Amino acid sequence: MLPSVLQRSTTDHIPVLADDVRRLLAVQPGETVIDCTFGAGGHASLLAADLQGRGRFIAIDRDPTVRPYFDAFKARFGSLQPRLLRGELSLVLEQLAGNDVEADAILIDLGVSSMQLDRPERGFSYAADAPLDMRMDTSAEISAAELVNEAPERELARIFKEYGEERYARQIARAIVRARPLETTFELVDVIRSAIPAPARFGEGHPAKRVFQALRIAVNDELGSLEHALPSALDMLRPGGRLAVISFHSLEDRIVKTFMRDGERGCTCPPDFPVCVCGKEPVLRALSRRPIRPSEDEVAHNPRAASARLRVAVKV
Repeated sequence: MLPSVLQRSTTDHIPVLADDVRRLLAVQPGETVIDCTFGAGGHASLLAADLQGRGRFIAIDRDPTVRPYFDAFKARFGSLQPRLLRGELSLVLEQLAGNDVEADAILIDLGVSSMQLDRPERGFSYAADAPLDMRMDTSAEISAAELVNEAPERELARIFKEYGEERYARQIARAIVRARPLETTFELVDVIRSAIPAPARFGEGHPAKRVFQALRIAVNDELGSLEHALPSALDMLRPGGRLAVISFHSLEDRIVKTFMRDGERGCTCPPDFPVCVCGKEPVLRALSRRPIRPSEDEVAHNPRAASARLRVAVKV
């Protein structure tokens, strides 16, 4: 039986749905594990421990500030000779797949890490005043400030509607254009509040939550990255290999669900075809029909886990 991990690790980071990830990825000694979003190394430490000193561990992250966390991880699991590959996950996975790297377990933990949210200067949080940034890769050219201050009103409205599912996307976009330039998170929050009708400001969650989510997704091309990463991850898996994806909002989860269901379905011929002519075979088998959600106990220990959804599939 796996020990509970609902506690702070040596990095003071609580990995989301850690018991479920560990149980379903079922890492065995000698296998190759790829953690596509290393962050503070919470999940990585648990999966590496299950290798028991035998196997291969590859970490990926676009954020250069993860280096100290990886150095601590490497000092602990040096026998695995772990590697850290820095870059956008879909590009790194494509390169690994192109070099015929094979894996037995792949984890993709989406969204913003606690260490990013807890550093106000990164500009991810609407709860702290900081420069508008939101770049997961701090060397990337486009920040939230450029997007907010330079994008046309129609484009901003589309981003808020599509990526944030924001009901008042047009009103907020119009208010932002009128108030430009905006330099800080609190300036943006004030504009968002002013654009939303008073009765709606006190609905579910913070009034700026959806706009900040939308900007972060757009700045980092999170959905495009995920769509391109999943096929590469599947290509790299050995038969029997496991793919686990943790998402934090419905847009991400929809992409993952569609990908896994398409992989299970196999034949794509129209229903009225008497026989299959496409020749496509199922390549995945989901380990649960519905996404796995955190327990009440986990959410009590780690409120940021509340929106997490885990889907796991096996390559067949």
